[in-house]
Amino acid sequence: MVSVAKLTLTVPPLLSRYHVDRADELRADPAALDTAWPTAEVLRVDPRGRFALDGTALVFARGHEIAAERPVGAVLLGRVDGALVFALRVEKFDGADLRMRGHLLSPVDSALIAEALGILNWHASAGFSPVDGGPTVPGRAGWVRSTESGAEEFPRTDAAMITLVHDGADQVLLGRQHQWPERLFSLFAGFVEPGESLEQCVARELREEVGIEVDDIAYVASQPWPFPRSLMLGFTARADREAQLTFHDGEIAEARWFSRLQVREALAAGDWSTDAPDAPLLLPNSISIARGIVEAWAGVD
Repeated sequence: MVSVAKLTLTVPPLLSRYHVDRADELRADPAALDTAWPTAEVLRVDPRGRFALDGTALVFARGHEIAAERPVGAVLLGRVDGALVFALRVEKFDGADLRMRGHLLSPVDSALIAEALGILNWHASAGFSPVDGGPTVPGRAGWVRSTESGAEEFPRTDAAMITLVHDGADQVLLGRQHQWPERLFSLFAGFVEPGESLEQCVARELREEVGIEVDDIAYVASQPWPFPRSLMLGFTARADREAQLTFHDGEIAEARWFSRLQVREALAAGDWSTDAPDAPLLLPNSISIARGIVEAWAGVD
C-alpha cells in the first residue's frame, strides 16, 4: 500500500495551546515561595475535579484569602504575567467540570487547569511510597513526595494513544463505548503497556477493540488529559474497510465506517452535548484532541 500524506492540525489541541512557565527554579526555594504566597493566585479544585468559573474565566483566590501561611498541599503551577500561580485541593464546592466547560476556557486557563488536575490527582493517589510503604509528604512546592527514610516519588503521567482509523481515501472508522449515548462516536484509545512502543500500542489496541490490522501508523499531536493524569498521543492509521470487525475486549459496543461528508455534517451540527435529536452522528467537543484530529481529517478549520 502507498503511504498517505501525514495529517497535521491547523491549531494545537485545546489543552496544549499555552506553555506555562513552570518556574522550576523556585520549587526548591521555600523562602521565596512563602514571601510570594500572600499575593499569589490560587486555583482551587475539589476532589471531583471541579473549579470555580466566572462565565468563561477561571476564578482565582489570593493566597492571603486562603491562609496566612502557604499550605503544605499548595502546588506551584508556575508563573503567568509575572504572578505565581498555585493549585490547592479544597473541600467539595459547586463548581465547573473540565469535560463539560473546558471548551469555553482561554488557552492560558485551560493549560493551568489541566496542569492543576493532573498534579493534584497524582497527590491524591501517592500518599504512601511504593518503595517502602511509608507515608509520604509533599516537597519541592508539590513536585515530589518523600518518606522519612528519604524514598522519593515524582509525579506520574500515564501515556495513552488515541487513533483515527481511515481507509486511505474517504472513509473513517469510529467507535462507541457501551456507556455512551447511541449516536456518540469517537476515536479509539488505550493505555501504553510496559515494553511497548507507541506504534505497537496503536496496533494492539485496534486489534483488541475492533479486531482489525492497521498500517501506515503516523503521529499527529498530543495533549494532557488529566482524567486522572494522562498524556494523550494522537495517531492516524489505515485499515481495510472490508475487514471484519470483532469486539474482542468488550469495551466497544459498536463501530462503523463514516464518509467524509457525514463527518463534516456532524462537525457542523455541534458536538455530543448538542440538542440534535435527528443527527445520525455526534462527535466529541473541542476539549478532546479527538475532535481536532477528526476536523483535520475532514478538512474543517
